[in-house]
Amino acid sequence: MIVRRLLRRLLHTILLLIVVSAVWFALLAASPGDYFDLQRLDPRVSPETIQKLRVDYGLNKTWPIRYLDWLRSVTHGDMRVSIVYNQPVTQLLLPRVANTLLLTVAGTLLAWAFAIPAGLWAGVKQNTSIDRLFTLVAAVLIAIPELLLGILLVYWVATNTHWPVGGMHSTRTNSFTDVLQHLLLPAIVLAAGLFPVLFQHLRTSVAEASSAPFVRSAKSLGIPPHRIWLRYVLPVAANPMISLLGLSIGGLWSSSLLIEVIFGWPGLGPLFVEAVMAKDTYLVLTPVICSAVVLAIGNLLADLFLLWNDPRIRTTAA
Repeated sequence: MIVRRLLRRLLHTILLLIVVSAVWFALLAASPGDYFDLQRLDPRVSPETIQKLRVDYGLNKTWPIRYLDWLRSVTHGDMRVSIVYNQPVTQLLLPRVANTLLLTVAGTLLAWAFAIPAGLWAGVKQNTSIDRLFTLVAAVLIAIPELLLGILLVYWVATNTHWPVGGMHSTRTNSFTDVLQHLLLPAIVLAAGLFPVLFQHLRTSVAEASSAPFVRSAKSLGIPPHRIWLRYVLPVAANPMISLLGLSIGGLWSSSLLIEVIFGWPGLGPLFVEAVMAKDTYLVLTPVICSAVVLAIGNLLADLFLLWNDPRIRTTAA
């Protein structure tokens, strides 16, 4: 049953969230010190005040007990309070989650918009100059780390143009044009990292589907080429691309956290780095959980698209 498959996917997602959050909680607890270590160096803060604050935030307990308390509060919709900002974690993260999601969607759409026509063209025109050109571009992009590409792009733009490369604190207080200008460069870097993977998979899938026996049979029957591509080749070549959908969304979401720091985009990335440095445990865990949820949602969407595209999968699932 399809419903049973979806329920199994939901159960796997819940288990994944529990394991990921527990591992991060344990890693943060195993690292030496806590947020209040710096406060002890301030002579204006008494040891009694620091001890009281540690008790208020539960830092006097062992990490398994603190983790179970946090897990219990999460089931009631409470993500706890940030130590650094002394504000509810949910209140801090909601606008930043929206900004990171905007960047992820922009990078994904940009990558697919270039990879689909390039992969189709290269798959149809194999071993031609255009195929070699796209393959060379994909090889160069996959060899350059996104971090290095982002730094090089920031340097080139800053020294050769007047394009803004950072400094945006909130997308709400800026016009649509300003947001678009600040969004374009990090979206290009994210798309450049995803493009080679999508291109190579689509090129290979189109090439294999084009040489399949049923395609040769359709050509021998005199079916027009455009019908062969739309009805026979593309549905077969689409399955590997659909499978990549979930991984691409989750991968770009994780990559965007680092790219946001480079370009000063007001998403989860800068806040996550600050929370890790300050050992603000509850503020660290929420972006981690969001990343796992985005990956799970992407995989779920890929499953649904595969069920819609391939009748063989629908028959197996039923």
